[in-house]
Amino acid sequence: MAQRRNQMDSGKLSCSICLDLLKDPVTIPCGHSYCMNCINNHWDEDQRKIHSCPQCRKEFKPRPILVKNIMLADLVEDLKKTGLQAAPADHCYAGPEHVACDVCTGRKMKAIKSCLSCLASYCENHLQAHNNVPGLKKHTLVNPSKNLQENICSRHDEVMKIFCRTDQQCICYLCTMEEHKGHESVSAAAERAEKQKELQESRQQIHQRIQDQEKDVKLLQQEVETINVSADKAVEDSEKIFTELIHLLQERSSEVKQQIRSQQETEVSRVKDVQEKLEQEITELKRKDAELEQLSHTEDHNQFLLNSPRLPTLSESTHSSSINIRPLRHFEDVTAAVSELRDKLLDILRDGSKNMPLKINDEDVLVPEPKSRAGFLKYSTEITLDPNTVHNMLLLSDGNRKVTRLEQQQSYPDHPDRFTYYAQVLSRESLTGRCYWEVEIRGEGKATVHVAVSYKNISEGRSDECLFGLDDQSWSLYFDTNSYTFYHNNTKTPVPGPVSSRIGVYLDHRAGILSFYSVSETMTLLHRVQTRFTQPLHAGIWLLGNKSYVEFIKPK
Repeated sequence: MAQRRNQMDSGKLSCSICLDLLKDPVTIPCGHSYCMNCINNHWDEDQRKIHSCPQCRKEFKPRPILVKNIMLADLVEDLKKTGLQAAPADHCYAGPEHVACDVCTGRKMKAIKSCLSCLASYCENHLQAHNNVPGLKKHTLVNPSKNLQENICSRHDEVMKIFCRTDQQCICYLCTMEEHKGHESVSAAAERAEKQKELQESRQQIHQRIQDQEKDVKLLQQEVETINVSADKAVEDSEKIFTELIHLLQERSSEVKQQIRSQQETEVSRVKDVQEKLEQEITELKRKDAELEQLSHTEDHNQFLLNSPRLPTLSESTHSSSINIRPLRHFEDVTAAVSELRDKLLDILRDGSKNMPLKINDEDVLVPEPKSRAGFLKYSTEITLDPNTVHNMLLLSDGNRKVTRLEQQQSYPDHPDRFTYYAQVLSRESLTGRCYWEVEIRGEGKATVHVAVSYKNISEGRSDECLFGLDDQSWSLYFDTNSYTFYHNNTKTPVPGPVSSRIGVYLDHRAGILSFYSVSETMTLLHRVQTRFTQPLHAGIWLLGNKSYVEFIKPK
């Protein structure tokens, strides 16, 4: 307790100029005490010849006559006898990495504040005047800064308190009368406020981007888990089935397992690649956010404005915030294919065939056809018709999703893709992968329509050979009010099934599957084609009945 009291006394008996114990202490008229040499030197060095107190700034006229304060001198001597040091601890002194007090003489103390009005930095002792003197209380104090001189105009040696929006730089009031005359200028504080709003908006965008992509990362992780579970289940089921045929199917079992694992690795690698890139982008966004946060806390307007032109621009994300998660069924089709293979093999064995080759096609294993309308709708594709292919007896409407057969010809510009012999039209979109669409057929009289898919180059024909279904370039389902007929390569195949004005078309280009369905309250398969497509396909319509129309609808 006594040691603490002595330390407190040593602080009270220190000179606020040299920060050491008072030497030949003198007390000036305002009541503050200093070393005699310190206060004399302070007044001698004052170029304004104003004799004022360094702490409270009170001025004295004439210059006070200094007389040693005997009582303080005795107290200092008593304190010295205790062996305590009045000098502050070393950690209070300014090092190369610190901002030093501009008032301290000799060894300088660390500044705790910088004044944007005085353009000087002050330690705790020398800052007292800014806390006590009314005029100084209005000055703007910020955290210690080594860059105060950057606030001075190099041309006019004035404080730069104005921001030129024309040239995007800080200037002084004299600059507005000379080289920046007529420019759009505002106060630095006003520009700071505007830039602060932009900064906050950027941070909000970054935060939203982080949240969206973190959600996407979670969804991708769920898909990885689903892939792994589905793959493990497929392997387990496959092994059980092949156990029944172990002597005949050991080699095939190994091949199927390898297919599953290869697909699993591919799918997991794809998802993890996207996940890794998203996590990297999140890390980068957080780094940018940290930079913006640090800049937002800059109290020096000019420093904020000097750095604000380098604000990072929030670019578009590399990946969409809406991740297209694939259906959860990844490998269930493997089990189905192997089960079917087992049944076929048992039939073969019963018939005595032992040499039939066993082969599981990649398309058969990896691309199952949906079992319900909800499953088909996952592959719903928006179809629009191409005005460059439409025959002049047809009229497109409703955003080129509806085509109507007219009684009079329309005037369309010549185009090499336009059908000129029969009232046909192709879709604008080229179809690959898995696609599904539905058409609604209507008419005032008898509606007769070909619903087709075709290669693009069929429209280059100018004869009967370009008709849908009459060559090997197209596949067509003919519809009238009573029945269906399928056409391909000039071969006609009657198609039984319930007649409906709505027809669904499912295409799996990779697997070579094309299916036509009658759509009502339920879906009924009308005809399925298994082939090998060599080019992208286009949806096609051939309208025969006048005043009839076909519309590509958006399934719900």
